Amino acid sequence: MDFQDQYQQKRMNPSDAIGCVQNGDTIVVPTGVGEPPALLTALSEARRNYRGVTVSQILALRKYGYIDPETRDNVRHTAYFYGGATRPGGQAGWVDFIPNYFSEIPALIERGLTPADVVFSMASPMDEHGYFALSLGPDYTMAAVKKARAIVLEVNPNVPFAFGNCHVHVSQVTALTESSDPVLEVGLPTIGPVQEAIGKYVADLIDDGSTLQIGYGGIPDAVVMQLKHKHDLGIHTEMIGDGILSLIEAGAVTNHKKTFMPGKSVATFALGSGKLYKFMHRNPALEMHPVEFTNDPFLAAQNDKLMAINATMQVDFLGQCGSESLGFSPYSGTGGQADFVRAANRSKDGKAFIVVPSTAKDDTISRIVPTLTPGTHVTTSKNDINYVVTEYGVAQLRGKSAKQRAEALIGIAHPDFRGELREAARKMNLL
Repeated sequence: MDFQDQYQQKRMNPSDAIGCVQNGDTIVVPTGVGEPPALLTALSEARRNYRGVTVSQILALRKYGYIDPETRDNVRHTAYFYGGATRPGGQAGWVDFIPNYFSEIPALIERGLTPADVVFSMASPMDEHGYFALSLGPDYTMAAVKKARAIVLEVNPNVPFAFGNCHVHVSQVTALTESSDPVLEVGLPTIGPVQEAIGKYVADLIDDGSTLQIGYGGIPDAVVMQLKHKHDLGIHTEMIGDGILSLIEAGAVTNHKKTFMPGKSVATFALGSGKLYKFMHRNPALEMHPVEFTNDPFLAAQNDKLMAINATMQVDFLGQCGSESLGFSPYSGTGGQADFVRAANRSKDGKAFIVVPSTAKDDTISRIVPTLTPGTHVTTSKNDINYVVTEYGVAQLRGKSAKQRAEALIGIAHPDFRGELREAARKMNLL
């Protein structure tokens, strides 16, 4: 049977394609725009026919019908990382959460520590050799492909066929359905004067020839906007978005000076515009790889001058970063922050930046605090932290004592809070 015959034999409508899901199964879905809307809509419509089914995913972008407290015993979402669609359920307790480092989710799957019975994923059209590209999110999905009993693809001509380790052969596929809607587009976050100020401090510390990892958010993108005049930058990141695309279009990214995979931009998921997805299609300068490759601190650190730029919500006097919860209330997840902070620390001449506005809630709350709010999930530890950047400056903490750290962090706090922070530091014997 040739590839086209196999394709036609496995092609069906979404409601039939989800027929391989059994009670008690865990369905693994890729990050972000890699989620297949037709399949997840069909699952949502049929959710009351199931019992004990779980959907596991990082960063669900759409609130499908199955994300419903009334039918959680039928189909329930379990997050590797909370997004807007799942955060309310996580905070209310009916969406569950698996703590993880992004780089290690594939190992959790491979070792059977977290199940992967079925894969649902967006995919590019099949090529002449019978391969589909899971280019929008190979992340942990490729590990799940190896483990799963059933692989169900939503084939869409708007999904790029990218290079890298992101391909699935038609012989591996259990069922497939077709759709032609545009891939969901996610615009750049709003950038204001605070973000611009932080971005300038970071940009001034990034040399020509550096390799970049850019996290998601307004401040990391503000850094990107101020790097267009740099030369011979490289990309080794988890997310490729429109900010990085703008650097490539400006000529600032060449990947020539990379010491690991020179000539190639490397990422594990995409989140951006239709322009980005077209850029990814059969582009030999870009490779999409599983997250155990892109985010492995040892591999990423083989890039000299690796610059890791990630955001947080709160930093205490020792440098501990609470990037994923508001006290005990979950907000997001660890993601790749810890992976890339460690990678940058290992990299020759690397720098790990944690960026954070000095205040929250219209300057009523300081994000620089004596101790993290009780219950806060620590994302980046005191032993891993290096540069912390607010709109008031840069605190370089690695190698510094506890007292030196407290003094440096108070120095980049909002001026309205520095007095009370100094008083707290004195009570803690840190000044």
